[in-house]
Amino acid sequence: MTKSELIARLSERYPYLYQRDIERIVNTVFDEITTALSRGDRVELRGFGSFSVRRRNARVGRNPRTGATVKVDEKNLPFFKTGKELRERLNDNAPEA
Repeated sequence: MTKSELIARLSERYPYLYQRDIERIVNTVFDEITTALSRGDRVELRGFGSFSVRRRNARVGRNPRTGATVKVDEKNLPFFKTGKELRERLNDNAPEA
């Protein structure tokens, strides 16, 4: 699902909200997650999962086309870990209501 598909689906589900307001809400949520991760914070959405930043050390890599060695700089990467409820729903192990 793309961001525009998410906005369209939310617009269908909540017809009393303007699409521009839904778009602003979705963008605000994503912007806040991005800002928190850029500060090095962890973002947890209960039942869904958590976002964190993992650091990859500098290393020597290899160009797959030429076989030449290449220096790969240190970098930070976003990491997502699913929550228990999401894993259970994906595996049809949802608890009975």
